[in-house]
Order: sequence, then C-alpha cells, then structure tokens
Amino acid sequence: MARSGLWRRVAVVGAVAGVVGTVAFFTIVPTIVDRRMNTVVSDTIPTVSAPGRALHNRLFVADLHADQLLWGRDPLAKASHGHVDVPRLQEAHVALQVFSVVTKTPRGMNYDHNTGATDNIRLLALAQRWPSAAQTSLTARAQYQAGRLHDAALRSGGALTVITSRDSMAAFVARRGGDPAQVGALLAIEGLHALDGKLSHVDTLFAAGFRMMGLTHFFDNEVGGSAHGVTHGGLTPLGHQVIARMEALGIIVDVAHASPQLVTEVLAIATRPVVVSHTGVAATCAGPRNLTDEQLRAIAANGGLIGVGYWDGAVCAPTLENIVRAIRHAVSVVGAEHVALGSDFDGATQTPWDTRGVLALTDALQAGGMAPDDVARVMGGNVREFLLRWLPPAGASPPR
Repeated sequence: MARSGLWRRVAVVGAVAGVVGTVAFFTIVPTIVDRRMNTVVSDTIPTVSAPGRALHNRLFVADLHADQLLWGRDPLAKASHGHVDVPRLQEAHVALQVFSVVTKTPRGMNYDHNTGATDNIRLLALAQRWPSAAQTSLTARAQYQAGRLHDAALRSGGALTVITSRDSMAAFVARRGGDPAQVGALLAIEGLHALDGKLSHVDTLFAAGFRMMGLTHFFDNEVGGSAHGVTHGGLTPLGHQVIARMEALGIIVDVAHASPQLVTEVLAIATRPVVVSHTGVAATCAGPRNLTDEQLRAIAANGGLIGVGYWDGAVCAPTLENIVRAIRHAVSVVGAEHVALGSDFDGATQTPWDTRGVLALTDALQAGGMAPDDVARVMGGNVREFLLRWLPPAGASPPR
C-alpha cells in the first residue's frame, strides 16, 4: 500500500514536471532563444545633434531587411529585446520596413559551407505552435508569417500598412506626409526553398503578399547556388523559370546571400532592376557574402539597390563608424542613388542598437560631409522611388 502510494506520487510529480516542461517549451524557450540571438552592443541610443535630428525628421527612412516575423513577437507591441517593432519604428521615424520571412536554416550555420540536410526552423515553428502544415511545408511557413503581418496591419487602426503595389505605395507615401506615425511594410522572403520546388508556388506566395524574394539563403536550393552552400553555382533550370515568373508578376529579385556565379547569371538575364537587400562591401570588410566593387558596379548598371547592413558579417565590428564607412565606400563607387539601408535586424544578429539608433546614422552621414540630398537618398529616398516604379500595379493580371 505504501509502495503503491509512493509510485502514485512519483507518477504525479512526473506528470507535473512534464506539463511544466511543455509549458516552458511553448512559452519560455522561444523568448530565450530570441533574446540570445538578437542583441545590441548598447541599449543606449547615441546622442544625436540638433541638425542631424532635424534632417532625420524630414526624411523618408526605409530599411530593406528585418526578420522580425520569425520570433513570435507581436509587431504592434514594443518589446524589451530584439530590434524591430512598430512602436520603435515610429519612435525612430522609420517610414517603411521590409519584413522578410525565414523558412529554413541549417544547424551549425556558417558563412562558408552548409547543406540543406538539417532544419532549425522546424523546432522553432513547433515551439511557437505554427500550423501543422508548417512542419513539412516551407511554403506554409512563409504563408503563416505573412499572415501574422497582415493580421497586425488589420489590428493597427491604420498605423501599419502592408504595401503590395505601386498604387498602395503611392497612397501610403501621400498619407504619411500628413501623419509621420504611419509605417509601411513590404513582405520579402529569404531563400526560394520556400517554393517547395514548385514554380506554381511563386504565384501562391505572390497571392500571400510577397513582393520581394531572395533566391537563396544559407544553402543551395532548387533555384540556385548560395554564397554559403556547397556548389557556389548559378541558376538551375527551375531558377530560370522562377526569375521569368517573378518578373512577370512584378516581384523584386533579391540576390543577397547569392553565390557570385548566381549574381552574374541573374544580372545577365534580368529585365528589371534587382536588389541586394542586406550586405556588406568587401573593400571595408572582406567576407564571402560582401560585394566587390565590380559587383557593386554591376548592380548599379542594372539599376538596382544595395542595402548596407549593420551586423558583424557585413561591417566586421558592428559599430556606427563601420556602417558609415561601408555606406560611404559604396556611394563613392556607384553613387548615392544606388545605396540603401539593409540592417538585418532580428536576423540572429548583434547590431550597434535597435532600430531607434537609425537617427545616429543620419547624423553621422551628415556630420561626415555627405550632402543632405545624398543622405536622404541613402536613408530611404532610393527605396521609396524604387518601389513606386517597380512594384506591380494594383489589380494587374500577369500573363501565364
């Protein structure tokens, strides 16, 4: 009797421990991972001069890359960790943020050599209770994250607008002129393994609101070779079809993380400008994904944009001075009209500060002698004009 009672107590304790462990997995673990992977060098925003702040508040500020949707944080709630949410974008006077979705990353992720054999995001998706389809379908993972942004826009009372066409972009720019608290959002994808190998899923993801697509991420996929993959190859036969379909739909092609061969082959066939949403420049920080001056010129000749990042892989040490140095070098090579911001906020990165620190970047560029008109271009004017020209028109029926 005593022994059976003991085992019952042991069973109860074990069950309680199991419940506690399950609750911790679903509620605590994702937050811990987020806090450890998305950090800042300093919580203190740098002091900004009065002229710098005055210039910044006149600008249309835009950032070509952040992975906020991966982490389960409500985009509308100001978090005490991570880098981006709507309240902090408003505080920083950021007009437009590109929200990119991540659907798969390999274990032991590095800049030199990865395969797609492992899947970090599957466990994160399970911990955050994504729909069951997201356990096996990368397309479903992209759709789920897109849905989170659309839901946030619906709940925002007009403060957050998801941009899907040049018409909605023009309307947003006009509205924001009278209300600087409004924030625009554009959906993007890191790596077209999110197609699950199906050309038709380009249309599926377009229907979900995606208007910018990075071809590769940290491993080679069915579309082409990654700068961090095994083959370092170019476009596959499916990749050629995907580029053609993206251009027909008006989706912007992003060659961040692409192998040099892939960049070359995309530029050879592109009929529309491409972007590099988040990168560094090799002249100021050598690295396998940072662009050479020759590549900078090739992107500019295509009419494209280069988003300069803030993290160590882009600028070596993540400091304001190094970001400014990379931007100034890119401007010296291709002109201010082809340079933009591509922070990689919330991309499992450490940055100098969260998005509120972008005021210091305006201030530092101006204090360093960059003309105000050029500062305005780099800080977001180029992105505004690019989207007004190259997003698809509203309601267009693309050819099959």
